[in-house]
Amino acid sequence: MTQTAVARVVVIVLNWNGEQDTTECLASLARDASVPHTTLLVDNASADGSGTRLHARFPELPYLQTTQNLGYAGGNNAGIAWALEHGAEYILVLNNDTVVLPGCVGALVSALEGSPQLAATAPTIAHHAQPDLMWWAGGEFSVTKGLGVSHLTPPASDAPTVVPCTFLSGCALMMRADAIRAVGTFPDDYFAYMEDVEWGVRAMRAGWSLGWVPAARLLHKVPARGTPDSPFQITMRDRNRRRIVRTHLTWSQALRFHAWFWPTRLVTGLRYLLAGDAARLRALWVGAISR
Repeated sequence: MTQTAVARVVVIVLNWNGEQDTTECLASLARDASVPHTTLLVDNASADGSGTRLHARFPELPYLQTTQNLGYAGGNNAGIAWALEHGAEYILVLNNDTVVLPGCVGALVSALEGSPQLAATAPTIAHHAQPDLMWWAGGEFSVTKGLGVSHLTPPASDAPTVVPCTFLSGCALMMRADAIRAVGTFPDDYFAYMEDVEWGVRAMRAGWSLGWVPAARLLHKVPARGTPDSPFQITMRDRNRRRIVRTHLTWSQALRFHAWFWPTRLVTGLRYLLAGDAARLRALWVGAISR
């Protein structure tokens, strides 16, 4: 695949100081021949020079340098813009710390082609270190929590081709180009976390649906269950879900959210205070007051 010959399926892999993970991800995509696709390597101004080295290692792949760290939202939006300009019909936004199993890309595309109302599909996602342990196996948007809640039950052997969902993880999100044109891309100012939830809510409000494809599989390099969120995750998650509530929920739905959110922030903050965890306590406060 040359840089000028672009397939109708474009896979965006966003790198930021993650050379080893990105290399493994790109190699796994090369092994998935289930559907012709173009892999676009986007570098989010990596400080360690990994973008330049990856470009040299994979010269056959189109390469896009953002020149500044735009976060998950902005970096992938740059890739999405490139894909749309080059005629992509389907665009897979893929975390660089994933390993795609053979057949994954093709199954996601087939599901979209079989259901015109679907805006996007997502695969079954398991822990890289424990492939039998689910990380995402369908999900729903919780109005009360303002979050996407992941299901963790492995798909049944007789699971349908597509399972309706109200939340798809941005870890691996196959988006229909027409849906992107209709509802827009990720909100740039979210930077990281919750932009996948917001996009799904926006798509559903516009009349589209979302679907989990159980047969499509990939592995995700994530911390073990129970690992505490980082201060950055805490701040961005809470700030951005409050944005979703302000933007998309009705007053009664917002009331349900606030009745849950503020008491739980208080309890969590007290727990951090008693543990002497000043960094997470501050992150919680910033997330609660940031606009």
